[in-house]
Amino acid sequence: MMSVTRRVAQANLPTRYGTFEMFVYGTPDHEEHVALTLGAIDDGGPVLVRAHSECLTGDVFGSSRCDCGEQLADSLRFLQEQGRGVLLYLRQEGRGIGLANKISTYALQEQGLDTVEANLALGLPEDMRDYRVAAEMLLDLGVRRARLLTNNPAKIAGLERYGVEVVERVPLGISPNPSNLTYLQTKREKMGHLFPAAVALAVARGGSA
Repeated sequence: MMSVTRRVAQANLPTRYGTFEMFVYGTPDHEEHVALTLGAIDDGGPVLVRAHSECLTGDVFGSSRCDCGEQLADSLRFLQEQGRGVLLYLRQEGRGIGLANKISTYALQEQGLDTVEANLALGLPEDMRDYRVAAEMLLDLGVRRARLLTNNPAKIAGLERYGVEVVERVPLGISPNPSNLTYLQTKREKMGHLFPAAVALAVARGGSA
C-alpha cells in the first residue's frame, strides 16, 4: 500500500512541558499532522505513543465539555517524565466530523441528546476517524511497536490495521467534571472506552474521583 503521508518539516520545539522534536507531515488532502518526539524511538523497542485527535475547543480554549485538553496536557507531561516517546497530533476534529458539525452536535446535546445520539441525528457515524496516517507517521519515525496511551480500544485496532503492533495499553486517568460527566458516561457505555478504576467508579457514581 502506497503511503499517503510525507514528512515536510522538522525542528526542535521548547514547550512548557519540556523540549520535543517536532515533525510535520503532509497528506494529499493538504492536511498537516504533527509528531512530537522525545528520546531514541527507533531502536526497535516498544515506544510510548499518544495518538491525539485535534480538539480546538478542549486543546486551545480549555473547554470542560470534554476531557481532550487535559488528556493532551497529561500526555505531554507523562512523555517528559518517561524521557522517551511520541505524541501524534492528528487533524481529526470532532472524531473526524469537523468543527462545524461538532458544534452542531453540542447544540443537540444541550437539547438532551448524548454525543453518539447527536452524531446520528446529523446523519453522521459516531466515529469517523481512521488511523492510517498515524501509523504511517510512526513507521516513518522508526516506531513499529507501541505502548499506546489511550482509553479507547478502537485506536489499538486502528493502528494495528496499518502495521503498528500495540504491545500495551496505558490508561489515561482524567477525573470527570459536571460539564463532561455525561460525555464520559457515553464514552464508557456506548463507545467501549476503558477508564482507570478510580475514574470508572467516579463516572459510574456521577461525581469526581
